[in-house]
Amino acid sequence: MRDGKINFEKNRINIVLNCGSSSVKYKVFVSGGGKCIVKGLVEKIGSAESIVTHINETLPKTLRLVENIKNHNEAIEEILNFLLNGEESVIKNSAQIKSVGHRIVHGGKYSEPVLVDKEVKKYLMDVTFELAPLHNPYNYQGIQAVENILPGVPNVGCFDTAFHQTLPDYAFIYALPYVYFKKHLVRKYGFHGTSHQYVSEIAGEMLDIPKEKSRIITCHIGNGVSLAAVKGGKCVDTSMGFTPLEGAMMGTRSGDVDPAAVLHIMMAEELGIREMDTVLNKQSGLLGVSGISNDMRDILKAVEKGNDRARLAFEMFCYRIRKYIGGYISVLNGADAIVFTAGAGENSSAVREEILKNLENIGIIIDPERNRDSGGCASRVISSAASKIKVFVIPTDEELMISRMIDKIVK
Repeated sequence: MRDGKINFEKNRINIVLNCGSSSVKYKVFVSGGGKCIVKGLVEKIGSAESIVTHINETLPKTLRLVENIKNHNEAIEEILNFLLNGEESVIKNSAQIKSVGHRIVHGGKYSEPVLVDKEVKKYLMDVTFELAPLHNPYNYQGIQAVENILPGVPNVGCFDTAFHQTLPDYAFIYALPYVYFKKHLVRKYGFHGTSHQYVSEIAGEMLDIPKEKSRIITCHIGNGVSLAAVKGGKCVDTSMGFTPLEGAMMGTRSGDVDPAAVLHIMMAEELGIREMDTVLNKQSGLLGVSGISNDMRDILKAVEKGNDRARLAFEMFCYRIRKYIGGYISVLNGADAIVFTAGAGENSSAVREEILKNLENIGIIIDPERNRDSGGCASRVISSAASKIKVFVIPTDEELMISRMIDKIVK
């Protein structure tokens, strides 16, 4: 930065991109140091009024623009132009960029981040586009854009499914005819893996036990919700499945439901496959039960006003997560720590309290004061000294995790 305090021009830089259907999020890190120096977001791609936001973390300073961004290539061009040529540019020239990391929702067979080459791109198109048609094509567009704009700069694919590739076969195979697994790759993949990996590593550092002996349950509770059972640093089970629909109740997703109930509704309501898919993924969960919102903050406000459907939605949401925690304690043969992260996991003391209530008999005791304290968004312990299982709140940072992955692959 040209403020006279820190000279980033002598450092190599990692750029992390997260491409959605109509947005691109980014963060820029000093390689090897873990320090985020700039972050931003391009929203409403394809609109004449796309919103571009750049946040300089070192000043701090925010720049917000409204532009006409037609596609992902233009969005990434906008980001790189700001980073390389803007008034507060942090990159001297493109040679300073060590690598660009891409968050990719579905990695199929990949259990680790990979340098993107022709073979990787072919696999992504041939296999993962079918497994994640709503996400992976846009993630792939981000790779293509960087190749066009920064030829020669290494691209690293980092997959949300990769952390869960250590599941044993009896945990990831469904009790369906085995031919569907072999022929159509129908199995549990799990998602939010980058988040689960990051917070489980931080929790491991906070525990005073060797990593190989650790047993940690991570709870990613945002609009999407997933849990993971992590033993010795490796994931042995997770709640999301073939798609992010399986598992706990979520903001708009149903989570676990009897498939026969789905078939019954389709016949009774004369719904097609796509219509039912919309019901399960976009009209269920907190929104579907409460009839109010998919946002836990709105649900809690309605509960305070005596809204019975909001109360029901809140209790269902927390109850189902509690069941998964109990199940994972069994899977791990005990637990050393439970971690809450993401939107409601990090910010809602009411959600955490409800999820863990009446679990004293298995050694989980929350300290009410610690639970209410926001901790200034820092990682913290919220369990009491008497709790046999520690309870942590750890803010997730998927982009930082990806930057660390880049440093392991690109020297």
